[in-house]
Amino acid sequence: MAYVTARFLARAPGSGRVPAALRSASTRLHDGPIRQAEAAAADRFDLKAYMVDKARRVDAALDRAVPLRYPERLHESMRYSLLSAGKRIRPILALASCELVGGDEATAMPVACAVEMLHVMSLIHDDLPCMDNDDLRRGRPSNHRVFGEGTAVITGDALIALAFEHVVAATASVPADRVLRAVAEYGSAMGPEGLVAGQFVDIDSEGKAVGVGVLEYIHLHKTARLVEAAAACGVIVGGGGDAELESVRRYARCVGQLFQVVDDILDVTKTTEELGKTAGKDVASGKTTYPKLMGLEKAQELAQTLVVKAEAELHGFDRVKAAPLRHLARYIADRQN
Repeated sequence: MAYVTARFLARAPGSGRVPAALRSASTRLHDGPIRQAEAAAADRFDLKAYMVDKARRVDAALDRAVPLRYPERLHESMRYSLLSAGKRIRPILALASCELVGGDEATAMPVACAVEMLHVMSLIHDDLPCMDNDDLRRGRPSNHRVFGEGTAVITGDALIALAFEHVVAATASVPADRVLRAVAEYGSAMGPEGLVAGQFVDIDSEGKAVGVGVLEYIHLHKTARLVEAAAACGVIVGGGGDAELESVRRYARCVGQLFQVVDDILDVTKTTEELGKTAGKDVASGKTTYPKLMGLEKAQELAQTLVVKAEAELHGFDRVKAAPLRHLARYIADRQN
């Protein structure tokens, strides 16, 4: 009735502007059902189908980015680790964050591929005997077990260089200053105040008694910083504003820490076969983990708190566009490997 009255008044001679009370009533009558429908659609979001589709597209792009060429063994090694079956969470975060701010998948695919290259480099180096000394990765022998330690080191080096080259060479229709910001973002995430710093403190802390502060430093740098960079680069190339970028940063930082908390929980609750990597390795090597420091129950509570905090950062965005990120946080909390 309010909507009909408002339309009548708007058309009536000399009526002037529609009274604010009637305008707001009309808006409520129409926006209410629309918002409810959008909320229902967002809650029904099929994350599994979304992730399968995005991972397939990322895999195809990675395959094109690293063709088999001379020297063949180096490129075989790169492809062995880069194209192995993985969740592709970081590249999917980049794609979803770009779409969140109105960008499209094609725009963000180069930064999505780049972050997977950087992540895989970190896995190859992390598995080396001088680091975590792990023989399994993603359900099959680690790179150095197949290609040798020297080739594994060089493969990681090649992937770092290729990641930055790929962002610059493959990103299209994005202003140069935003491409440069993305390059700087990944450089910061990987460097002495990012992943490398976390990795160093992690190794340096083995066998030592460390507190929650040091543990959080390790994982906010070693794991969360690259997750944050993936999402941030998606927003940057997608044309997002500073406020949007900061909200997505905070979301991704929570998700990155969440990923590590869950990793620590799974390390003591799952088998090697279930994980696709050696279970119980952190405990055996004397590393400090969230369950070891806080107890399993408190670590699980922390995981749930991080999910809530991550989702809260998405409240200012369109609910439907934010659905992939919201459901991805829940998936990371609930994952079993």
